[in-house]
Amino acid sequence: MPWNARLALDYRLEGGRSVARFRHEGPLRILQSLYPEGDAVCHNVLVHPPGGLVGGDVLDIRAHAAPGSHGLITTPGASRFYRSEGELAAQHTTLQLEADARLEWLPLEAICYSGCRAGNRLTLELAEGAELIGWDVTALGLPGAGKPFEHGVLQQHLEMPGAWLERGRIAAADRRLLDGPLGLAGHRCLATMFFATGAPIARARREVALECARALAEAHALHDSAGATSPHPRVVVLRVLAPLVEPAMQLLRQVWQAWRAELWRMTGQPPRIWSM
Repeated sequence: MPWNARLALDYRLEGGRSVARFRHEGPLRILQSLYPEGDAVCHNVLVHPPGGLVGGDVLDIRAHAAPGSHGLITTPGASRFYRSEGELAAQHTTLQLEADARLEWLPLEAICYSGCRAGNRLTLELAEGAELIGWDVTALGLPGAGKPFEHGVLQQHLEMPGAWLERGRIAAADRRLLDGPLGLAGHRCLATMFFATGAPIARARREVALECARALAEAHALHDSAGATSPHPRVVVLRVLAPLVEPAMQLLRQVWQAWRAELWRMTGQPPRIWSM
């Protein structure tokens, strides 16, 4: 029987403090709100106690940020799509920001085990004045543990309606895609990081975002498999391929800190859970 779960997370600015409230159905919730940066930014850890999804399971995550609020969401560990011979196991995430809201969507990676049938959909809905920094990281198999991605499929969908759409299907049987030079070139971790806004980003500011990401990527060990572009005036995207998750995540965190400093004039305060 499928084990479905829903979470609706709502950030509001109350008396100068960003406050999080949530409703949930099934095994999906947030831990206590933390304020390591003061009242302006509310840090939350999203927890799925079962730890993974199998065929037919669906996680539905909806985060809303009201005007003036600022939330940061991460996870305590990787999410997992396990082997399944039936329906897709799916995670659907919608991030909705009202005017002048900020949100940071920084989950740890999703691991696609060999034999999984996985669907991942992320939708960004931003009003004018809203801004978001986020990422999506996927690991195919566990190559470091000798468990490669030999069977299964991942359907990926990242979208900001009217501005940006990235959609693809990765099948383990498609060796040209997984190992070819125009595909993943043998890499088994793919990461997409984005700075998205509800209105066109001023050209000078967009160039700053691109230059930060490119400079850090060029100085990193993954310089040959990372690149930053602006596919639309409302979004800047960094794409990374890596053999393993760790170097990709290291680069993303460096860019996150740089974007925070340059675009928001904020220090990059890592969520406490990352150091545990």
